[in-house]
Amino acid sequence: MELFTDIDEQVARLRGLLGGGAEGADDVVSVMRALDDKGLAEVMETAAKLSRSVDRIGVVGAGVVAERSTREAGHDGFAQKRGHRKATDFIQGVTGGSKGDAYQRIRVGTSILGGFLSASGRQSGAGDEESGGAASGEVQPDFGDQMGDDGSPDGSDASRAPTTPPSWHTPLDYALVRGGLSQAQYDAIFRGLGEPPAGPAAGTMSDGMPLDPAVGARIEGEFREAWRLAAEQLVDEAAHRSVEELRTAARTIRDRLDPDGADRRYFERYEARSYRMWVDADGRSHGSFVFDDEGAAFVRSVLDSALRPRLGGPRFVDAAEKEAAQRLVDDPRTFEQLSYDLLFDVIRSGTLADAKAVHGTKQAGVRLVRVVDSSGDTDGAAHTEDRLTRVPAPVADQHACDTGTVPVSATRAGDPLNVGREHRLFTPAQRIALAVRDGGCRWRGCDRPASYCEAHHIDHFAEGGRTDVDRGILLCRFHHMRLHTGGYRITRTGKRDFVLHDPGGETKDLPPRLALEYAFHGIDPPPKRFRPAA
Repeated sequence: MELFTDIDEQVARLRGLLGGGAEGADDVVSVMRALDDKGLAEVMETAAKLSRSVDRIGVVGAGVVAERSTREAGHDGFAQKRGHRKATDFIQGVTGGSKGDAYQRIRVGTSILGGFLSASGRQSGAGDEESGGAASGEVQPDFGDQMGDDGSPDGSDASRAPTTPPSWHTPLDYALVRGGLSQAQYDAIFRGLGEPPAGPAAGTMSDGMPLDPAVGARIEGEFREAWRLAAEQLVDEAAHRSVEELRTAARTIRDRLDPDGADRRYFERYEARSYRMWVDADGRSHGSFVFDDEGAAFVRSVLDSALRPRLGGPRFVDAAEKEAAQRLVDDPRTFEQLSYDLLFDVIRSGTLADAKAVHGTKQAGVRLVRVVDSSGDTDGAAHTEDRLTRVPAPVADQHACDTGTVPVSATRAGDPLNVGREHRLFTPAQRIALAVRDGGCRWRGCDRPASYCEAHHIDHFAEGGRTDVDRGILLCRFHHMRLHTGGYRITRTGKRDFVLHDPGGETKDLPPRLALEYAFHGIDPPPKRFRPAA
């Protein structure tokens, strides 16, 4: 089988990298410490591949354990017969992981089994004990040779297509069992996209006219097809995107595909907002917030504005600001204590606060980005500049009335237009444009938001480089310093992606943040393949 071939190859490679002498725990420690940097990197990459290959068995096994440990099975359930109340307890005991990891394994495994059940289109009587098939409710996917190159369960042609329509998450199922996705990547995409909305039922049209059930079924089918295509797209991105990026992008795609559902979820979270206090047995007072989206964005902005120097934010040019930042870095209080004291400074001072004294250089606030095309059309919704939280149209309109707007003209590819070379440093307006385009640090794998970034000139100003938005890029402080001190450089041809050149001569594209590709997508609507037909 392909699965065990992969495992054998990775084990053999590890044995070769470690010299075959790392048999005991002490041997592994000594051999690993003796590796050079290149060898250590190869060992870590190979171990990760091996872990992913083995995990494919454990994840599907978790799904089967859950199937055999249902409440209906009672004491005869798989986990119950082994002394556990439920499947998660058994999985946690076997793996030694957290309860959250056990839930994730079962969630992913159950989803995969459901997808294989749908894709296999079980014939009448299959799974029936009398017909010699698997017991009812069991699914037995093959991990290897029975999957065709086209992603179908057995490489069959159209004449042998399954009678049951494939699940929308079938691309995720096959990617995981073939090693293209990790358990965490699968879960991030699956939960980020969520289930497609159901089609309208008969008699539910807004104009009061009866709806043909076939029309409702067609609409539901188009939603599921759009979700399937979105899953395919994110599987393709998974090789060079982090789990956090995939999760954020999946949620962004879901909100673009189902704006009504996105607004509903936003207001549900708003209605769930709460704060409570209690005193424990030792007399200590505790507090617990459940934030709505806008409230969470504002609190993050307050903390970021004042504590950014402690978290590796932009460097300060002004001597006084630099000194104040250093005092904050040297402050003996923990980050949690600083956050507590800051929030109470804000609460005490209220609207009479000296903004610079409380918040630092940049006063706290939430900046929203709304895409409007050249004709003035927009879907109304917006997203926060930092962390890309979606905000429904009425809330965005309220912000515009309260704080005004800053128009940023952009090309059809989403690149803000040039502003010129009049300034040595990027102006505030240009910084806004960079934040809209980049969404944060563009270095691969970095999750620092725009407010933590510095604007880098890819063409040195002293050598005639222009302070233009299309020749600038946002980098967090760490990666900006890394670029200048580590022999890296960034180039760009026209409006194409920025390219990072490392000291060894290798190059890597620096594509936009994945979620921004869907939240912004130039000034065009999302591709038709991601939108169900009207």
